[in-house]
Amino acid sequence: MVKIEAIIRPERVNQVVQALEDIGCKGFHFVNVTGQGQQQGVEVFTGRGATTTSRSSLPKTLLVTVVKDDQKDSVVEAIIESARSGNIGDGKIFVSSVGEVIRVRTGDRNEDAL
Repeated sequence: MVKIEAIIRPERVNQVVQALEDIGCKGFHFVNVTGQGQQQGVEVFTGRGATTTSRSSLPKTLLVTVVKDDQKDSVVEAIIESARSGNIGDGKIFVSSVGEVIRVRTGDRNEDAL
């Protein structure tokens, strides 16, 4: 099993949800976050044609899901295709191994708990 965490633009959430549902990935959640990555803030117009870069944190959305190993590539590809705008700040995807999953209600473990 793998845990996939994707930091995406908030305005792309609906497209990402639809893409995940289309491939059969139904278990995920979102968290609104702020942060700063390679984008290093946004360019702000200050008047009279001048611009400056604001180093403030930007709003992003963190999507988290845990899937079976054989679903990893299709989930990652669905996120990439639906979240990509082609501009700086589209986000990042982190994939890590999951040692154990337990469903609290039933006690099911690992893939049965997904």
